[in-house]
Amino acid sequence: MLNNLIKLNNKNFIIVEFIFIRNNFLILCRVKKTNTKFYLILILGLLTAIGPLSIDMYLPAFPEIADELNTSIAQVMLSLSSFFIGISAGQFIYGPLLERYGRKKPLYAGLCIYLLASIGCAMAGSVNSLILFRLLQALGGCAGMVASRAIVRDIFSVEENAKIFSTLMLVVAVSPIIAPTLGGYITAAWGWRYVFGVLILVNLLIMAGVYFLLPESKKPDPHFSLAPNAIIKSFLSIIRHPQFYTYALMGAIAYGGLSAYVSGSPNVFMELFKVNEKQYGWIFAFISIGIISASQLNTLLLKRHRSEQIIKVASFCQSSIGLIALLLTYLQWSNLYLTIFLIFLFLGCQGLIFPNASALSLAPFGHNAGNASALLGAIQMGIGAGASALVSVLQNGTALPMSGMMALCAVTAFAMLLFGRKIIVKRTSRKAVAEEDVDMISTL
Repeated sequence: MLNNLIKLNNKNFIIVEFIFIRNNFLILCRVKKTNTKFYLILILGLLTAIGPLSIDMYLPAFPEIADELNTSIAQVMLSLSSFFIGISAGQFIYGPLLERYGRKKPLYAGLCIYLLASIGCAMAGSVNSLILFRLLQALGGCAGMVASRAIVRDIFSVEENAKIFSTLMLVVAVSPIIAPTLGGYITAAWGWRYVFGVLILVNLLIMAGVYFLLPESKKPDPHFSLAPNAIIKSFLSIIRHPQFYTYALMGAIAYGGLSAYVSGSPNVFMELFKVNEKQYGWIFAFISIGIISASQLNTLLLKRHRSEQIIKVASFCQSSIGLIALLLTYLQWSNLYLTIFLIFLFLGCQGLIFPNASALSLAPFGHNAGNASALLGAIQMGIGAGASALVSVLQNGTALPMSGMMALCAVTAFAMLLFGRKIIVKRTSRKAVAEEDVDMISTL
C-alpha cells in the first residue's frame, strides 16, 4: 500500500490510498478527505514530548530511588545525564534513516527500543543498570523528537513553522505540568518503578496514534546514501550554513539553561527548601505554566513581529533574569518563593526562544529536513547533557550550581545570537550585491 499526503490548506488533507497487485494492475483506489490538522499536531506534540515526559515524571522519585538502590541522589542524577547523552547521540542515527526509509519505519523502530528500555528501567536492580537503561530509553525516544520536527518541515510552509512549533511547545509544556505531579503521586502511592510502568503505557498509546493518525509525509528515498562519508558530508553542509549554526547553537545553549534547572531542581527544592514529592510536582507544574503562556504569546506576536525580533528580545530578558537570580543566590538573599518566581520568568523566555530558534534554523533545509532536524536535536541535547552533568558534578548543597549554569547558558546564548546575526547580515548583504551586479551585467 502506498500513501500519498497532499496538502490542501491549513486544515484539510487528502489521503490517497492505492492497492496494487501483480503487473501494476490497480484494484482499489480510495480517496478520503479528512480534517486532520488537530490530530496531526496532537500526535506530533506527543512525539516531541516523549523526552520531557521521560525526564520530568521520575524527578520526584530521586530520593526514593537513591534509598532503594543504596546510592546517593548525585548518582541517581547521572541517570538523567545518561538520558541526555543518549537522546543527543541518537539524533545522528535517526536523521539519515528518516531520509532513507521515510518517516514512519525508523519511528516505529525507535518506539520499540524505548518500550524495551522502559521495561529495563522498571526492573533495574542497581543505579548502574538504571543509568544504562536510561541511555537506551533515550536512544529510542529521540526518534519521535527528530521525526516530529522533520514532519513539520515536510508538511507546513516556512512561514507557518514557527506557529506550529509554538503549538507543539504547548503540548510539550503540558508534560512538565502533569508529569512531576503524577510522578510524585505514583511514587508516594506505589513506588518509583511504577513511574516507568506509566511511561510504558504512554509509549503504547503513542505507537497506536502513529499507526492510525500519522500519515507518511516523505516517501523512502532509495538513492539516499547511508555511507558514513555521505552522511558526514550532509551534516557538514548543514552546520556550515550561518542561519543554521546561529539559531541552532543559540537555541541549544538556551536549552542548556532549562536542562540545568531540570537537573538541579530536585536537590534545590526537596533537599534545600525541604518540600516533599507532591509539593515539588506542583512547583514544577506552576513553573511550566510560564513556558505554556509564552509559547502561546509567541503565536500572537508572530502576527506583527518577525521571529528574529522576538528571539532577540526574549534572549536579552532571559540573560538579565538569569544574572539577577545568580546574584541573589550568591548573596543568599533568595528564598523558596523568589526562586520559583525568577525561574518562572526565566523559562517563560524559553517559551519564546525555542519555537523561533527551531523554525529559523530549519528554514533553509526543505530538501534535507531529516538530517537538519537530527543535527538540531543532537546539538540541543548534547549541550543539555553537558549542562545537566555539570550541575550534578558541582553539587555543593546550595542553589549556586543550578542558578550559575542557568545564567551562564542564557548569557552565552545571547552572545551567540548577536555574533551569528552579524555574520548572517554580512553574508546577506554580499549576496544582494552579487545579485545586483549580475542584473546590471545582464542588462548591458
